[in-house]
This record gives sequence, C-alpha cells and structure tokens, in this order.
Amino acid sequence: MIGKSYLTCFWPGLTELWWCGRLSALPYALAFTLILNLYLISRFIYPMWLPPSVTGVIFWIGFPIWLLFIIRDLKILPEAMSPSLESQPADQFQSALSHTLKKEYPEAEGLLTDMLAIAPKDPPALLLLASLYRKTSRLDAANLLLREMRRLEVAESWWLEIEAEQQRIKDQMSREQDTVPDSKERGADKPDAA
Repeated sequence: MIGKSYLTCFWPGLTELWWCGRLSALPYALAFTLILNLYLISRFIYPMWLPPSVTGVIFWIGFPIWLLFIIRDLKILPEAMSPSLESQPADQFQSALSHTLKKEYPEAEGLLTDMLAIAPKDPPALLLLASLYRKTSRLDAANLLLREMRRLEVAESWWLEIEAEQQRIKDQMSREQDTVPDSKERGADKPDAA
C-alpha cells in the first residue's frame, strides 16, 4: 500500500491534490497533462505537426522540471501520510480546550502555540487561539489571526465559525468603546478632593 502511494509522486501536483486535498496543486497537474499530451502527440502521432527541434526542446526542458517535481513530491508524501503528527495535536487540542473552559488561559495558549508549531494551518486550533485572544482582551491579535485565517485554503470550510468569532470581537470592541467614554464622564463629574 505504501509503495503504491509513491506512484502519485510521478504526476506533478497529484500528491498534494490527493493526499493533502490542496486545490492549489490542480494547475500543476493540469499543466503536466497538457504538456505531456502535447509532447506525445507531436512526437508519436503527428510527428510533422511540430518541428523535431521544438519537440526536443519540450522534452529537454520538461524532463528536468518533471524530475524536480518528483523530488519535491517525494519529500511531501511522508508528511502528508503520517497520522502520528495528527493524533498528538488532537490530544493537545482537547487539553487546550479544557484549559480554556476552565479559564486557564496561559496554559491553553501554550498548548495551542505548541500545536500550531507542528501544524500551523490547523483551523480549529487557530479559531480557539483567536477566541482566547478575545477573552484576554487582545482584540488586535485576534483580528489579525482571523484575517490570516481567511487566506488559508484549508480554512474555507470554517468560514461560518470565522465570521461568528469576528462578530464576537466586533461586539466586544464596541462594548469597550462604550465603557471608556462613560468612565471619563464620571471622572469629570466628581469634584476635586483638594
């Protein structure tokens, strides 16, 4: 089974597309398909369609690039297939969530940053960290984290949760802005004690 998995490395982009689910690899796979078909058709089916020198250039430029993609995909595949990295963050996530619910924010933040050091694009961990930033009144950091999350391809299915967290942050910001002028007005109403 593992040996057959390495066959995906021979098609540039297929490893990321198949094992990681990254649609950003689709253009590489399609470009490889088009170039390979162009070469095979112009070389074996219609040899007079393109001059032999153009066919040779396609081969001698395409072949080294194909080898580089194979090497890159061979490096990506073990990371994409290993479940051991996935099980440890899941346990840490449950622990971080437990610490957050107990309002033990420093412990939760430490666990989340450890998790994100292993899997920096983990949407549940990023959302929990943004929530933790909101609960500790670090609203700018929470906004920045959510803004960065929107750019991640893996977070596209989490758009509803991201929007809900963004709304909670906006609500908290408006509450804090409403309380700041009230406290200033109360301070102005008090007579000086001197």
